[in-house]
Amino acid sequence: MGGSWWDFIAGELRQARLRAGLSQEDLAKLINYSASHVSGVETGQRPPKSDFLAAVDQAMDTGGMFARMLRRASLVEGTPPWLRTWIDSEREATLLRWYEPAYVPGLLQTEAYARMTLADSLLTEEETDQRVASRLGRQAILTQAHPCPLIAVLDVMVLRRPLQAHAELMGQQLAHLVKMAALPHVQILVVPEEAGLYPALQGGFILATLSDGTVLAHLDHQVRAQVVNHPDDIASLQRKWEAVRGEALSRRQSLDLIKEAARSWI
Repeated sequence: MGGSWWDFIAGELRQARLRAGLSQEDLAKLINYSASHVSGVETGQRPPKSDFLAAVDQAMDTGGMFARMLRRASLVEGTPPWLRTWIDSEREATLLRWYEPAYVPGLLQTEAYARMTLADSLLTEEETDQRVASRLGRQAILTQAHPCPLIAVLDVMVLRRPLQAHAELMGQQLAHLVKMAALPHVQILVVPEEAGLYPALQGGFILATLSDGTVLAHLDHQVRAQVVNHPDDIASLQRKWEAVRGEALSRRQSLDLIKEAARSWI
């Protein structure tokens, strides 16, 4: 596995087992896994999967400690290094403004949609699983006790892009958008076809306002993402944000359009 978080989980598992006075064979019997599986996780030869760690948490009455470790590990290790700086800013943000002309924003994706958009023949199944887990883990900022407000502006083609082979997946994704749009701190706005060619259509971006008022931007490219903080660049992106928001339908009209699109995928 090689990652420091995975090694940390393996070490903590071993220490917890020893503190409980259990051998690997004892723990294996308690969780209905083989002793070789327990040994593989502790030595780093096997990745610590969620089902395994959930069984450990239950058997050792840890209060969900290992499940929480896994979520944190997936968030960090499953994320490309160049994206981790942005994730820290995203978690600190007091407001997120996200414009997306091509895909449903990551914070609003279902697991199936995330997996489809992250599919890459160059990634192993394990790497894909980690990246999906990382993306889903980031969504916690919208459901935590003090959630971050999100305003997302989507181009209408995000809802209508022809994907007949994935009709059920798209129907579920748009139903999820309807559910998320009902949250008081989430606004999902749609730019309709009538807008034609409008500013910023060439690429999505995210603006994060931090607790001290600082604004950072995230630009996603083909190879990697870029975090932008130069004042002139931020000012330019904020002007583009105001322009695209001005092209978008109202919150109620946008929700009606999302519901209409969701029905079209059934």
